[in-house]
Amino acid sequence: SARVSSGPWLSLVFGSLFGTPIINPPQSAILGMHGIFKRPVAIGDKVEVRPMMYVALTYDHRLVDGREAVTFLRKVKDCVENPSRFILDL
Repeated sequence: SARVSSGPWLSLVFGSLFGTPIINPPQSAILGMHGIFKRPVAIGDKVEVRPMMYVALTYDHRLVDGREAVTFLRKVKDCVENPSRFILDL
């Protein structure tokens, strides 16, 4: 797995389908980005095969509020699904 660390934050990239990253002190949060695999998904009334990736965020609840964590995960999801918005800062 690839590892990027800058202070209290750690980001891991896994090749697995799914897993839960574990915080190692003194880290306050860890973001796990898992492998991209083709999965069946519902698009309208049809089932189609699409590339899917699970993203997991583990954080210290004493330092990070759940609302901010979910807001962050939504931003990550948006950036992964629409990289041009991230690059152009839209």
